[in-house]
Amino acid sequence: MKKLPIGIQSFEKLREGNFYYVDKTRYVKILLDEESGYFFLSRPRRFGKSLFLDTLRQAFLGKRELFEGLFLYDNWDWDKKYPVIYISFGAGVHKTEEELKETQDMILRRHAQEYGIKLEEKTIKNRFMELIEKLYRKYSKQVVVLVDEYDKPILDNIEDTQTAVMMRESLKNFYSVIKDADPYLKFVFITGVTKFSKVSIFSGLNNLKDITLDPRYATICGITQRELEDTFSDLLKDVDKEQMKRWYNGYNFLGERLYNPFDILLFLDSKMYRPYWFETGTPTFLIKLLLKERYYIPDLENLEVGDEILESFDVENITPEVLLFQTGYLTIEEYKREGWMNVYKLTYPNLEVKSAFNRHILNYFTRNLREKERNLISLYRILRNGNVEGMREIFRSFFASIPSDWYRRNEISRYEGFYASVFYAYFAALGVEVRAEDATNSGRIDMSVMFDSKCFIFEFKVVDGGSKGDALRQLKEKRYHEKYISRCREIYLVGVEFEKSQRNIVSFEWERLR
Repeated sequence: MKKLPIGIQSFEKLREGNFYYVDKTRYVKILLDEESGYFFLSRPRRFGKSLFLDTLRQAFLGKRELFEGLFLYDNWDWDKKYPVIYISFGAGVHKTEEELKETQDMILRRHAQEYGIKLEEKTIKNRFMELIEKLYRKYSKQVVVLVDEYDKPILDNIEDTQTAVMMRESLKNFYSVIKDADPYLKFVFITGVTKFSKVSIFSGLNNLKDITLDPRYATICGITQRELEDTFSDLLKDVDKEQMKRWYNGYNFLGERLYNPFDILLFLDSKMYRPYWFETGTPTFLIKLLLKERYYIPDLENLEVGDEILESFDVENITPEVLLFQTGYLTIEEYKREGWMNVYKLTYPNLEVKSAFNRHILNYFTRNLREKERNLISLYRILRNGNVEGMREIFRSFFASIPSDWYRRNEISRYEGFYASVFYAYFAALGVEVRAEDATNSGRIDMSVMFDSKCFIFEFKVVDGGSKGDALRQLKEKRYHEKYISRCREIYLVGVEFEKSQRNIVSFEWERLR
């Protein structure tokens, strides 16, 4: 019986331990055949970057026996072996520049010991260059440099701008060696979650080719539907494939849609639908950033951005859309060329991320998580039964559970978008179909929720003083429901009004039309 390689980042361990393996080795050959020789790849966490980097390492070290039965076995010059420097910042958290330097020094000393080289230079930067030069001279071969999670020391401190900038500058100094060592280098591959501008991190490294959104490398990491079914066919016999795809498939880097390997392997192990990938990291900083920017949360499901917003960001000026895309909470739904511009439509990659992210948003608002979970269960039953009146108390109790000090720190509660965002987050957390700013021929519906054959159409208003009844009246006058007459057996109009000073619902009116 083959084993699932959950959490395994060592190509050697995977190949010698009778684990399942999706063959990505053809990309090793493709990369080597390219003229550049210097590559950068950004992918979300737990996406298989470390395993691919180790695959590169074993290929350049000439470990042919590990590749038997794989594409590269008969498509590589195994007589040529190269010294490899493998740098990873994935282990531990670096909170000071001194800790970062200790890690860098440890990595260099370990390589020097492994290759029988004595390092004599005093500074980290000079020792890095010394290691490359001495390897080149000892083996009369150019050196391969592989860098994994190059940006982790920065991301570990993303909420502390001063420390993040310090880490960035320290890493910039370290990576500058790659530019200076060009005559001694055969191949360079750098991976990370985010893409910082070349000026801020890889200054002067003009030949570094970014393959993050190169369609030819779209599936270099991750697992396609075909790869999943070919490699794990024996584990998919009793699986609802459409449900599995809805939950876990959907990442897109201008090629075939992908599964996050960490997610799908854990699912195949337990056959239980859970947010496996999401649980490995919490997006609290992102949610704080969204609220600080008064972001309308439903917009995350349908964003349009250009190249400049996807290419890079800097710690002093972080744009939510950039960080959401690069960290994997959003992915590319559609790409098109408009005039001289590249336009990308972003959305959640799958149900796991959409549901879990919106649950986390709700968690951020309230301290009563148990009550929130009970509300979600009740809301699902309400949608199933068409009991619209029951929604009133669910949402009133949730808004009442938000601590008053949260409102003092956030002005967003004055805006209609805040209240609509909470409603959206509840429905999105349930995984039901929800549309914000839903276009019709007579205007835009604030929110539409579809559940089985039922449609719930919402209008939201923020008022000063008591109820005015305008929300439901507008729904009826605009006849928004006509868009869903052919689709829905039951249609409910729901007008919700919020009072600024009370920070809660003052009017919840509804009407069933059919």
